[in-house]
Parts: sequence; structure tokens; C-alpha cells
Amino acid sequence: MRLLEVLETGGGGSGRHFIDLCRGLTARGHAVHAIYSPLRAEARFVEELQALGLAGLHAVAMTRAPGPSDIGAWRAIRAVMHSAGPFDVVHAHSSKAGALTRLRLPGRHIPRVYTPHAFYTMDPGLGTLGRRVYGSIEKLLARTLTDRIICVSADEYAHARALGMPRKKLSIVVNGVETPPANSRTAVRQALGIPMEALLFGFVGRLCHQKAPERLVAAFAQVAERVPHAHLLMIGSGDMEADVRRQVEASGQKARIHLTTGFTGVEAMAAIDVLTMPSRYEAMSYVMLEGAAAGRPLILTDVGGVSTVLKDGENGILLKNADDPRPLADAMLRLSDPGHLARHTAAALTRARSPEYRLDRMVSETEAIYRGLIA
Repeated sequence: MRLLEVLETGGGGSGRHFIDLCRGLTARGHAVHAIYSPLRAEARFVEELQALGLAGLHAVAMTRAPGPSDIGAWRAIRAVMHSAGPFDVVHAHSSKAGALTRLRLPGRHIPRVYTPHAFYTMDPGLGTLGRRVYGSIEKLLARTLTDRIICVSADEYAHARALGMPRKKLSIVVNGVETPPANSRTAVRQALGIPMEALLFGFVGRLCHQKAPERLVAAFAQVAERVPHAHLLMIGSGDMEADVRRQVEASGQKARIHLTTGFTGVEAMAAIDVLTMPSRYEAMSYVMLEGAAAGRPLILTDVGGVSTVLKDGENGILLKNADDPRPLADAMLRLSDPGHLARHTAAALTRARSPEYRLDRMVSETEAIYRGLIA
């Protein structure tokens, strides 16, 4: 097949998904072209994308927020479709690429696939009016301009149905990951100055409202007062980075909170003892999957996709989605107990063998959807 994959964000979980999918489809003999936006693309993302040996790689400037520049971006995407095509399927990832790629003029029909990677309407802080407006737009695009929407968890599928999207347009393909390496614990801790005997809580993700990093810093400040060997590793950057750094400075625990972009979550997972993700909303977080595949105990808020990786009280702790940091601190303190940590780790290692987490399954299921649409 000749395939066009389109993404605006250029990082985070959607970036990981995009690279893994492009790599997997290329390895299966398909001619894959990719469009990405250089405006928000992380350097590591671009390097990995360039190293894939795709049939074509195209940079189109797309802004995150809606605006007049969307007209030029839409024209540039159409130009790629004409010059590098024809394509059998066009697959857009995340909201901006999804909107620009699905808006089309009359002509030869090319199946359009859309993976939201969490509908914007899943944000509990959006408000009733925002959910109504954005939900109406998503429903209109789904009903009129989309051949298939791929939800990455059962929770995201249920949300799409609640928005009024037709069942026949929806499929579920849970994200898949490669098992993180198990031999990087010493190297990562030494590079970051984290003692080998430290109890290390880990966070991986964009420093943004969705991921709620401020919840974790506030909770860890409470934990650190009672657990002197506890440390916190936060991997990522984003529009809240300056605020998070100021919060770390004010916490009095700067020496035990390590912010870095020097490692990916996959590279650092072996160094982490407990993966702690206090997100406000998700569809199916890659970091959750990577932590589960690595056999790490999890502390997660009750957001999309959690049921795939976490059984509360067995391989981790499930929290209500609230801004109060005290329940999160209590969960971290509970897993600071050696007995509790050992039991949760043993259960996590048992669940790590689940085939649900496999990357090749994700690629195969996506490939099957493409073939079905072409047929």
C-alpha cells in the first residue's frame, strides 16, 4: 500500500505512536510517506523520523491553535498529496492534523483515517460549553469526512460514542510498545546523580496541563519529609516547564527532584521504582504501557486506558482524578513501605508478559483496517 501519515505535535505519546507505526508499516513493505510540523517537533522525534528510511518525509508548518495559518497548512498538505501521491490511505494523528487532513474538495476518494490520541473533549476542565462546541465539530467531521476513527482504548471508544459518533466509523486499536531495556538502571542513576539505594518515583510526559505535573511535585514534597531516601525523576518539557521549576525551587526538595530531557521514558524506565502519572485525561498513555511492559508498579489517576494496565491494589494504586495532592502523597507513602512495594512489583512483573502490550499487534491491527477500507 501507498500510505500517508500526518502529525502536528511531533513529540510525546502521539509522536512515539507515529514513529512506531511508520517504522512497522515500512518494515512490512508498504511505501510510507510522513508529514510532520517543524514548529513543535522535538529534536529527538525528527532524528528518529529521518532515520526510518521512509518513501517520503515532508515538513509542513502547522500551529497547535486554530488560526489563519491553517489555510496555508491545508494547501501544503494537499500539495503533498498531489505531488507524492496517489495514496491508498491517508491517516491523520491528533486534532490539528485530523482537521486539516479530513477537510477535502470533491474528487477521487481516498480513505481518511483519524486517530485522536485523546479527544480534546476528554479534558474534565474544558467546561460544558467547550465540550458542546468541540464535540459538535468532532461529530460533524466523523459523520461526513472520516472513513474510520481509531480509538486507542475502550474508554476513548465509549467517549466517541457518547459524542454521537456512529459505531460503524469506530475501531479500537490499543497502543503497543517494545519492552523497555532492563539493563539501564545503573547508567541512568549515575548520569543523574541519583543514589542506587534511593526509592525513585518516576514521571514521563509533557509538562503541560493535561499531565498535571504540579500535582506530583506538591505530593512529593509531602512524601520527601517522611521518606528521606525518596527521589523524584521527571522526564519531559512543555509550556509549564518554567512553572514546574519554580515549584520545585519553592518545595525545598530541589536536590531530590530531577528534571531532565536527557533520557526517554523507555531508556529510563529500568531506573524507576514506581511510575507515577497524575494526568487529568488520557486516551491510552504510552508511558503507562511502557511502565506496565517493564513490570513497574503504577500510581495512576482514573483516566482513559488505565484498565488496560492497572488492577487497583495489585500492581499499583488507582486514584480519583482530583487536584488535591494528599491522596497522591498517601499512595506514594504506601508504596514506600518495602513490603507493599515488593508485592506490587511482583504482580507488575507477572502482568508485564501480557500480549496486549505488543507493538507488532498494534501495527497488524492498523494494517488490517487500511486493507478493509481499500477493499
